Amino acid sequence: MSQEERDWLEWLKRAQDGVVTQRQAAEKMGVSDRWVRKLLVRMKTEGDGVVVHGLRGRASNRRIDDKTQARGVELLKQPEWHDFGPTFASEQLRKRHGIDVSKETVRHWMVEARLWKPQPRKLREAHFWRPRRSGYGELVQWDTSTHDWLEGRGEPVRYLVRMIDDATSRSGGRFVLHDGTRENMGVLWEYVERHGRMVDVYTDRATMFMGAPRSKESAQQRVAADRLTQIGRGLRELGIGWIPAYSPQAKGRVERSFATDQDRQVKHLRLARVKTLRDANKFLEEEYWPEWNERFARPLKGVTDMHRALTPQTDLASALSHVEHRVISNDYTFTFAGRRYQLARQQVKAGMRGKSLRIELPLSGVLCARFEGQYVEVSECGVQVPAKIKGPQKPVRKDHNRGGKSHWMNGFFEQPGPELWQAVRIANQRI
Repeated sequence: MSQEERDWLEWLKRAQDGVVTQRQAAEKMGVSDRWVRKLLVRMKTEGDGVVVHGLRGRASNRRIDDKTQARGVELLKQPEWHDFGPTFASEQLRKRHGIDVSKETVRHWMVEARLWKPQPRKLREAHFWRPRRSGYGELVQWDTSTHDWLEGRGEPVRYLVRMIDDATSRSGGRFVLHDGTRENMGVLWEYVERHGRMVDVYTDRATMFMGAPRSKESAQQRVAADRLTQIGRGLRELGIGWIPAYSPQAKGRVERSFATDQDRQVKHLRLARVKTLRDANKFLEEEYWPEWNERFARPLKGVTDMHRALTPQTDLASALSHVEHRVISNDYTFTFAGRRYQLARQQVKAGMRGKSLRIELPLSGVLCARFEGQYVEVSECGVQVPAKIKGPQKPVRKDHNRGGKSHWMNGFFEQPGPELWQAVRIANQRI
């Protein structure tokens, strides 16, 4: 269900319980009173699914079938069609072969088949400055600058991950050892924990933010697949939007700030005689960022703060983790990173076999597993789990008739017995 559908369901339940009238619910939902009454009637038989559109998950009635597309592309590949443009090709497909599709559909087919190269407009516009966003936290630009920040002194410090607010230019960030997913998640964690959740982030199209396109996959197929990177999934779980930048000029605010950093900050670090990564981050927090925000950022007075505060339901550790899904095997184990893990015996439930298990590796490095929204205890197979110390118990009574354990059978099956003929002779002698 989408958020809008959940809101609809909430208003329907309120109308059903008599908290609000049907007319008030219709106004909030943006529909007519009659439609609300129909939904309430259907809700008695269909339940909460009444708010879900009946066509969801079904192919569009106007979708062009694959056979028609394959036939059209085959015609477009004919030698005599080699110099046809999309407009003229669509006209000839309709006129000669009865394939009635728009010129934009034909253009899409030709681009996929490498029969047409998209051409830019003749009048190419320059990159004009766009106006700032109006709210603090409405848009945050996020990028990494690679530079020799310590000029070869001490430890190698080469990566500065920075976040700069689009409306006020207020900045924050830290030096990291590598420009990777884990390090960028850590910077995002610090920002969200300090200021709250921003509305949108604006980044480049690096692989940590956007998955690489697959071969022979169209843009529509890529959008429909909805493949997310770890950071993309974390942003979605936190309710933060992601906007990709298609050129360095598009995110010019953070790019220009890096030019200032590579000039001013390097000199500051040189004067402070910083030689380690830890001291460099300490210098950022205590001196550089306060000075930057005081001198270059716009004052917050009169600017609406659009950051959203963290709620008790917000789990930063879960959202900003490396998440994968595994299938629980028949012996209640799963594999992760080349190792096998076992679910705790007390956590086993009916119906878990063959179901999906969410594996989380947070920034702390402690592996967690979640089944149907609830965390379960796991341990690595082959690693002895320390036994829990039980409370004092009564000593076992030695009288085997009263619950004690007898030892008369110890070693019974290891003792050699007589042969069969010997056993018969002994039995006859006893008679």
